[in-house]
Amino acid sequence: MWNGKKKALTFSYDDGNFQDIKLIDIFNKYGMKATFNLNSGLMNDKGDWVTTQGRTVRRLRTDNIAEIYKGHEVAVHCATHPHIIDMPEEELRREILDDKAALEKLFDCKINGMAYPYGEVSPEIMRITGECGIKFSRTCWDLHGFQPQTDLLMFRATCHHNYEKLWELVDEFLAYDGDEPIYFCLWGHSYEFDIHENWQLIEEFCRKLSDSNDIFYGTNSEVLLEQQL
Repeated sequence: MWNGKKKALTFSYDDGNFQDIKLIDIFNKYGMKATFNLNSGLMNDKGDWVTTQGRTVRRLRTDNIAEIYKGHEVAVHCATHPHIIDMPEEELRREILDDKAALEKLFDCKINGMAYPYGEVSPEIMRITGECGIKFSRTCWDLHGFQPQTDLLMFRATCHHNYEKLWELVDEFLAYDGDEPIYFCLWGHSYEFDIHENWQLIEEFCRKLSDSNDIFYGTNSEVLLEQQL
C-alpha cells in the first residue's frame, strides 16, 4: 500500500515539449504527480518537428527546465529518441547513460526510470537498460487494467489518454474496494492535446480523480518503487 492507501494514480508523459508547461499547470491544479521522460540531446531547435497534421512541435530548452518540472519526476527517454530495436549494444548504452547523466546534472537528482523510445523493447534491451541503473521502464503495450506488475523493466501503463474506454476504466478504478493494492498509470504526449484539441479530456480526468481520500498521488518512482505490499 501507499501511506495506507490501496489505490495509486500516476502519469507518464514523453518527449519534453512546450505543451508540458500547460499539462503541468493542470496536474498542479488538481494535486497530481507525473513522470516526464525526456531526451536531453534534443533540447534545442534540432529536436523540433512538424506533425502530419502540420503542427510544429517544439522541445523545451534547458533554460529554467528544472523549475518547469519542479514537484514532478524526470526520467530517461534516450538522448536522441532513436529507434533502438536493432541498435548495437554499446550505442544503446551510450544513449541511455548519456541521457541519464545529462538529466541528473540538469535536475540535480537521481534518475530511476525510463520510457522506451517508440515503445521498442526486447529481452536484450531490457537487460542493457537494467545494467545502466534503470529500475523501471515503460513500454507502449497498455495493460487496460490496474494490477501491480513484477517485471518493471517491461512496465505497462494502464492506457493512453486517448483510449476509447478510458472513462470505463476511470469508473472501475474509482469503484474498486478490494483488498489488493492497484494503480492507474496514464501515458501520452502533451502535444497530442493540441493536435486533437482535447485539453478538456485531461482536465476532466484529473478533476474526476482528484481529492480522493483512498488514492495516493505519486510519481512513477513513488508508485512503482515505494509500494509496500
